[in-house]
Amino acid sequence: MASPVVFSWSAGKDSAFGLWTMLQNPDFEVRAILTTLTEGYDRVSMSGVREELLDQQAQRLGLPLIKIWIPPTCTNAVYEERMQQAFAVEPLLSVGKVAFADLFLEDVRGYREDRLAQANKEAVFPLWGRTTQALAQEMIAAGIRAIAVCVDPKALAPSFTGRAFDDSFLADLPPGVDPCGERGEFHTFVWDAPMYPSPIRCRTGQVVTRDGFVFCDVVATERDHDYAPALTPVQPDRSAIPSDVPR
Repeated sequence: MASPVVFSWSAGKDSAFGLWTMLQNPDFEVRAILTTLTEGYDRVSMSGVREELLDQQAQRLGLPLIKIWIPPTCTNAVYEERMQQAFAVEPLLSVGKVAFADLFLEDVRGYREDRLAQANKEAVFPLWGRTTQALAQEMIAAGIRAIAVCVDPKALAPSFTGRAFDDSFLADLPPGVDPCGERGEFHTFVWDAPMYPSPIRCRTGQVVTRDGFVFCDVVATERDHDYAPALTPVQPDRSAIPSDVPR
């Protein structure tokens, strides 16, 4: 019988491809997706994707979305407390496995496994150990369409913010930057994927620097011609930091 699993969903390309992989695996039954959001900003933690767009992703996936809220400056202790509270009640209580799209960071994997073991749950890593250059190209070939919404300027030029994650993006990455951004070099928002019945209509908005990261806002739209392929990358405006852009 298929094992029930909840998928940790970041709104980005790795989680999208990892989920797509698991949806094709008869050994697993994906019951829901799980996302951490920042209180007061109503955005996905770290990447800054708007809650509205996250909801649209869940609707297209046809899966329940479990939201875990954390404060803007969240300590490990608070994060772990919020996660423990979520795992202690339904719908997470009765699901024994949680899947993550982690690729190769052993310390991150160990942390997840230890914390889940305390909740009597098992961590699953469907993409673990894959060569990231080949994996990034496979994502694009499979139809994962994403926008770089957060860039660490210490690792990558701010001009990458707002760009489409495509072959050109990969070709322009400097040496030392992981093609999947596994070390946090960049984060993405997936507006189309093989398991979406239709793309999410969206456009890029303001680009700002906040707390050492460069963010590109993505805004939902109703106009067909505002799909992400037609978007033009914009340069960061460091003078304007709207209060609704998260860390």
